[in-house]
Amino acid sequence: MLRRIAKENWSGSSPMITPPNIQYELADKQQAIAAGGIGTILQLSKQLDLRNEINQAIPLFKLHLPYDEADHVMNIAMNLLAGGNCLEHLEDRRSDEAYLNAVGAERIPDPTTAGDFCRRFSDTDILHLMNAFNRARQRVWKQQPEEFFDLAIIEADGTQVETSAEKKQGIGINYKGQWGYHPLVVTLANTREPLFIANRSGNRPSHEHSAFYFDLAIKRCRDAGFRKVVLRGDTDFSLTENLDRWTDDEVEFVFGLDAMPNLVKIADNLDESAWKTLRRRRSEKKPPEKPRAKRLRLKEQIVVENGYLNKRLAGERIAEFDYQPGKCNRTYRVVMLHKEVHLTRGQMRLFDKEEPVYFFYITNAAKKAKPARQVVIDANARCNQENNISQLKQCALCAPLNDLRSNWAYMVIASLAWNLKVWAGLMIKPSGTSEQRLEQAKMKSKVIAMDFTTFRDRILMIPAQIIRRSRSLLYRLLSYRPSVDVLLLIESNIRRPLRC
Repeated sequence: MLRRIAKENWSGSSPMITPPNIQYELADKQQAIAAGGIGTILQLSKQLDLRNEINQAIPLFKLHLPYDEADHVMNIAMNLLAGGNCLEHLEDRRSDEAYLNAVGAERIPDPTTAGDFCRRFSDTDILHLMNAFNRARQRVWKQQPEEFFDLAIIEADGTQVETSAEKKQGIGINYKGQWGYHPLVVTLANTREPLFIANRSGNRPSHEHSAFYFDLAIKRCRDAGFRKVVLRGDTDFSLTENLDRWTDDEVEFVFGLDAMPNLVKIADNLDESAWKTLRRRRSEKKPPEKPRAKRLRLKEQIVVENGYLNKRLAGERIAEFDYQPGKCNRTYRVVMLHKEVHLTRGQMRLFDKEEPVYFFYITNAAKKAKPARQVVIDANARCNQENNISQLKQCALCAPLNDLRSNWAYMVIASLAWNLKVWAGLMIKPSGTSEQRLEQAKMKSKVIAMDFTTFRDRILMIPAQIIRRSRSLLYRLLSYRPSVDVLLLIESNIRRPLRC
């Protein structure tokens, strides 16, 4: 394949895309599916005993005729991993005989039955289901090296799941005029895994119930063996009534603080010697051998030509002071970031921004362990939570059903698709020579950081012939590309015995 696409092996013919006369024919016996990689995901769920965890956590049925609870949960998750984007695409899966054979099912629930299943949940059932996922998650964490447990970074944020439907119970309108739901997402930043998802009405504040889910996440990480836990969040999550309690529990935190008048006054009255210039390190990349010419900044050019008001960051300074919030019994470090902003219109410099731009961060980290500069960098690193949420919106954060609780259940169930993607990456255990271990470690990090659609299209969507044998099921891959190597590496690692 590499020889074929090499430039030096070009035959000289042009144009390239010249399809011959095409005809279609329906195979008599051979069966194939587009998502040949889902066999690895099914093997992973079996290795983690996911079916047993789900059935024990949510006994919603008195009789299994014919589906049990795990059938419904896996049906929704596998639909998303096999190329579906919504509940209606379950109909494509259940009417595909090759897919049914690939997952080892006589039949699977249709979209209506899947929706009815989500309506059976109570709030307690949803919490039990999330805990079932977290118990399976701990089995994956146990396969990680010892340094994995040095630090757990837990982040929380809310996001708006918009819907234009008028008959969805529990929807609300936010301050931007958007109708929908406002789920809270609590993730482990190290691996981008959603630990907890809580659906709320669209007009609820971001921090609602966040302390409860923070506490659940802290307990889950400590039970798993993490030696240090750090909480991060924006200004909505600086819940001062909980800071003393978390500090007593030896939980570190870095939260944003609103620029309240008393804090701005303290910043304005600080001595000039208290401020230090903030220099952000840039990633050190080797310059390319053949550097390309820089492209013009067209956006900046349009702003100048049309005389728009332009704000430019001229510099950043940091300082810190001790501060005791009104609901706390002790003082904490508050780190300030001052941004010097210059205003221009066209090519004319107007003046510096009259009101200084301050950002405040509160933390209980010791100065020696975490200098002020590192506090700001850690707080800014929380921006990756936005990327996690945007990826969850590709698969889990949507509202296909008619009330708040059933949509909450669907979000949690669908998040299993993202979890399985992350777990597949975490199951890679580098082995072999030093070069092979280094290459596999890079591959592991790449899979964990990979977007959901990229993972699905590149690693799972490999056509495979499905061959049923007496005691096994064979996935015969019908195409090769470099991502096949990643799939086979994941599959070989999943077959290894789990570390207890």
